[in-house]
Amino acid sequence: MSVLPLVFTSGWASGINAYAVVLLLGLFGLTGVSDEVPQTLQRPEVLIVAGVLFLCEAVADKIPYVDSAWDSVHTVVRPLAGAWVGALLAGHSGSLSDVAAGLVGGSTALASHTVKAGTRMAVNTSPEPVSNIVLSFAEDLGVAGIVTFAMFHPEAAAVVAAVLLVSGLVVLVFLVSRIRRFLRRRAQRREERRLASHLSRPPD
Repeated sequence: MSVLPLVFTSGWASGINAYAVVLLLGLFGLTGVSDEVPQTLQRPEVLIVAGVLFLCEAVADKIPYVDSAWDSVHTVVRPLAGAWVGALLAGHSGSLSDVAAGLVGGSTALASHTVKAGTRMAVNTSPEPVSNIVLSFAEDLGVAGIVTFAMFHPEAAAVVAAVLLVSGLVVLVFLVSRIRRFLRRRAQRREERRLASHLSRPPD
């Protein structure tokens, strides 16, 4: 069986929470739930690092504006993680080339990361923090549920991930005005901090 559905699903999930994907896949392989998981993801040091970073993301993801700063840093990390996991899965199964799997996993992760980051910007135009917390929990549960589902039904999970990805991109189009508002506010806050810093300097 081709590993492509699992690569696609893990790529989508990596764009939302790459550390959760690495942690879940590693645990599934370590406990014998799936034979599709390469040994690299099952190594103790990989699981420990993924677990610590997952906890960091779980906290940062629920704080307004901190979540968007975290997303900015992970614009590179998540696609690379999706490509890395995809290449590992392909190399382990031998049913797909590493390069092709890396491209699928990385590009899918980039697309889902774009949806997540854009949605968070739109949510951050609201002054209350509840929406951030609810959205973060929904993302974590969604990633855990679909990655787990993919272990047993990879093709069906890939279809679900594809539907969620397309739906997210469509919703993102309708959130453009709110995203622009968030970017304007962030630029304004930076300018205010710059002016405050300039005014607080003692005269020469």
